[in-house]
Amino acid sequence: MITELGPRVFRLGDDIVNSYLLVDGEAITVVDAGVPAYWGDLPAALTRIGRSLADVKAVLLTHGHSDHIGFAELARRAGVPVWVHELDAALARSEVANPARGLGPSRVRPLVSFLWWTMRHGGLRVPKLASVDTFGDGATLDVPGSPRAILVPGHTPGSAALHFGDHAALCVGDALATYAVTTGQVGPQIAPFTADPVTALASLSRIEDLAAELVLPGHGAEWRGGVHDAVRRVRETAALATTASRG
Repeated sequence: MITELGPRVFRLGDDIVNSYLLVDGEAITVVDAGVPAYWGDLPAALTRIGRSLADVKAVLLTHGHSDHIGFAELARRAGVPVWVHELDAALARSEVANPARGLGPSRVRPLVSFLWWTMRHGGLRVPKLASVDTFGDGATLDVPGSPRAILVPGHTPGSAALHFGDHAALCVGDALATYAVTTGQVGPQIAPFTADPVTALASLSRIEDLAAELVLPGHGAEWRGGVHDAVRRVRETAALATTASRG
């Protein structure tokens, strides 16, 4: 399945685990590789938009969690460079442990549904990523769309948002989510499996003033209210959660 979200911006798969295709002329950058099953879906999806696998020039990972690595190793073996922030390179290569500290808040039905979805899409058998190219904070990447990378640590140490200015789009990875796979909660919020929620919330100040009509999270539907509004809502949600926990 492929869905057009905006001019030259597409989502591969559904909105449980997102992989994005950003088209620049004849070339494509993939942001986050979702789950392994998406690799089998990719050729038909590319055909639908008049492209082929030969047009995919880069896979960019917003961070090193397995549900974003997905088919990245399969793409790398096919000759497509895979990139991640330098602080998450070891995590992406499975050389260090996942820094996430447990599930956090959860509800049985959404969590079981997500685990079942993950299993059916190969998410429990992600091919180990053998090598990655790296980028640093503030770098403008020499890939289709020329995104600028902004470090937004907290979910992982090397979580990065990718600003595609010409597409008016910001890929935020799990710096924020619009759907919590562990609770079913909808709307802008700190994503589940975040290692350091306090740092993650503070990091959003690094992106809140960016100009982007489309905010593209790793999990959940796209946000069309702009980055500033998405960040405001994340803060409101976090404040309500803090108040509830104290009550």
